[in-house]
Amino acid sequence: MSTRRPPIKAQATSEDQSVTTLELFFDLVFVFALTQITALMAHDLTWHGVVRGVLLIGLLWWSWIGFSWLCNLVKADEGSVRTVLLLAMAAMFMIALAIPEAFHDLPGGLPGPVVIAIAYFAFRALHLVLFWLIADGDKTLRRTLLRFAPSMLAGTALLLVASQFHGRTQTLLWAAALAADYGGTYLIDARGWRFRSAAHFAERHGLIVIIALGESIVAIGVGVTDLPISWPIVIASLLGLGVSAALWWIYFDATVHYGEHALANEPPETRPKLARDAYTFLHFPMVAGIVLLALGLKKVLEYVGDTEHHHLDDPLKGIGLYALFFGVVFYLLGHVGFKYRTTATVGWSRLITAALCVVAVFAVAKVPALGQVGVLAALLAGLVAFESVRFARERDELRHGHSS
Repeated sequence: MSTRRPPIKAQATSEDQSVTTLELFFDLVFVFALTQITALMAHDLTWHGVVRGVLLIGLLWWSWIGFSWLCNLVKADEGSVRTVLLLAMAAMFMIALAIPEAFHDLPGGLPGPVVIAIAYFAFRALHLVLFWLIADGDKTLRRTLLRFAPSMLAGTALLLVASQFHGRTQTLLWAAALAADYGGTYLIDARGWRFRSAAHFAERHGLIVIIALGESIVAIGVGVTDLPISWPIVIASLLGLGVSAALWWIYFDATVHYGEHALANEPPETRPKLARDAYTFLHFPMVAGIVLLALGLKKVLEYVGDTEHHHLDDPLKGIGLYALFFGVVFYLLGHVGFKYRTTATVGWSRLITAALCVVAVFAVAKVPALGQVGVLAALLAGLVAFESVRFARERDELRHGHSS
């Protein structure tokens, strides 16, 4: 009796699967892409420019998310999967290279908006075809992929249409493209997806948060690249690093653990829906918030270091100030939503801190930029200190599996 040959060479993951080095290599293009987006928003520091930056983050996020699901089922560094992953990495690198021309094509060369649309289609097509091949024999998953394909095709088609327009029309078409992609995925019955390893999924998303936080640190350095080192730069840099460290603590001290535990304990039939809601959707405001924070930190360092154009007592104004504080607000609200979805409890301390950040935006409007980032650092330090004491026992149980 002849054995049916599988359509693609792939090795299934185990329940305790760890993130592979190829997945980490794959993420390097996202480091570059996030840096490009921050630079683009800093160059076009208008509300329209910020909206476009967030749309680009949404495009990158949705690209990355697809392979986080796929590599939860098959090992990224085995068989034919690694070749497809490297090809997808090349497509994403083309998108990252073209980000400065995502909305305004520069004279000469290839049309930037078209390059992004075509590269995005190639990336998504590689993901969908590979998913289809590894779903061989799973009729339910293949039906889900067939329902998923129209939203993917609609999104990429709208991006191509958007490349032929300019200004507000182009931005609206980008928004429609992402709405089609995100909305189509949300409307699909999540029970049709497959999910194998809670440990891998939680680790994978933790690593993308680390990558985004790395961008916030890069933004501090880039903001003063051409400026002589000074005490204001040193102080502002340390405060900015303190803000990034607080965001790291907020996620990795406990959140990463209760998220993974919730996934592992969820019944198999509803586990994909929890993963979709808590990670695919609710991690987006966290990542977008960190990138907006990076933009704010970049502007703070420019204000305190560039003595030719700014005085040390100049306050950060407008979009730079809003990005600094509201980036943290979006990050904290993402955490509040994540905790509620995974544990059915409200993270009141984080919700209150987010509200205080909103109030602080208006309270520090005339405070020098160095003071503004100091206030933000103090608010987050207060949150970290409070939660360290208030949730000490729960934290110990999560991290070590026993009562203190």
